[in-house]
Amino acid sequence: MADEAPGLRLFATIPPPAQPGRYREAVRRAARCAEAAGFGGALVYSDNNTVDPWAVAQEVLAATEDFAPLVALQPLYAHPYTVAKTIATFGAVYGRRIALNLVAGGAVGDLAALGDDTAHDDRYARLTEYAQLVRRLLAGAGPVTFEGTWYRVRTLPMFPPLPAHLAPELYISGSSEAGLRAGRTLGAVPVRYPEPPGTSGDGPHGDLRGGGVRLGVIARDSDREAWALAYERFPASRAGRLAQRLARSVSDSHWVERLSAAEEFPGGPDSPYWMGPFLHHATYCPYLVGSHEKVEREIMRYIDAGCRTFIMDTARAEDDYAATAAVFDGALKRHGEPGTTRVAP
Repeated sequence: MADEAPGLRLFATIPPPAQPGRYREAVRRAARCAEAAGFGGALVYSDNNTVDPWAVAQEVLAATEDFAPLVALQPLYAHPYTVAKTIATFGAVYGRRIALNLVAGGAVGDLAALGDDTAHDDRYARLTEYAQLVRRLLAGAGPVTFEGTWYRVRTLPMFPPLPAHLAPELYISGSSEAGLRAGRTLGAVPVRYPEPPGTSGDGPHGDLRGGGVRLGVIARDSDREAWALAYERFPASRAGRLAQRLARSVSDSHWVERLSAAEEFPGGPDSPYWMGPFLHHATYCPYLVGSHEKVEREIMRYIDAGCRTFIMDTARAEDDYAATAAVFDGALKRHGEPGTTRVAP
């Protein structure tokens, strides 16, 4: 589990495609910058509105030395055998480990477009079975027979075999009881979009032990400088607010509902916790904004709560990778640990 390793698992996020024909180099450059800064890997998105995540993961592997793609894995996009075959092939070609971020799918419109009307909790039951079959296929114990509710295979062999030390680590997105139950069954690291301080568990981040969070960070020498940059990058707009409300209306994800109901500054005027980018549909996670000291102290609260995995929002500039890694190094040092953030999954 993430809280058993020294240091932190720190993931960047591969940016979405922008200019056709130039995305390959954008992916490679983002991965190289993140690796050089000390990140252990990078999240690769998967949904109806982006490119194939496995093609992106291959570019990430090709561009880096010891860096793990964290591939978002949604059951509707590929059969478990296809996924296991791809992972085993990466192992044979690169000798590298990847990680999987299991997602059940929460955008009802995207699911409907694929002809899927499975209920929310049943999607997590399907996701559990899906991951179990992928894991069985990669275990290398011989041909696999699997009889489940959602998937069935008969004496299915897997080639090439995947060495045991390259078996993917599992992460799972979801804060509902169904999502948490799936994570417990699979032994996956639960990743959440952290709620406003004081709204969960016994403290501001009291329910995060052994898990991870997804957020953004903007830290500079002073609060004034950090907030100036934050408002420049994420300006408020009526159109953005309306877009966020629409996104909320077409999602049955529990975390979307909870965060959508938050105020822009739920922690008060002195807190670095900011919901502005989420509430104006500029990104899908909260931000910590302020001086290096203030942001490092807030990150310490997550670490104190047992959180050891951090998946960062998409970088807006290349120097964001080093700036973000430096904040986490500072937080670890304040926590009395060596300032080493890079722990590969």
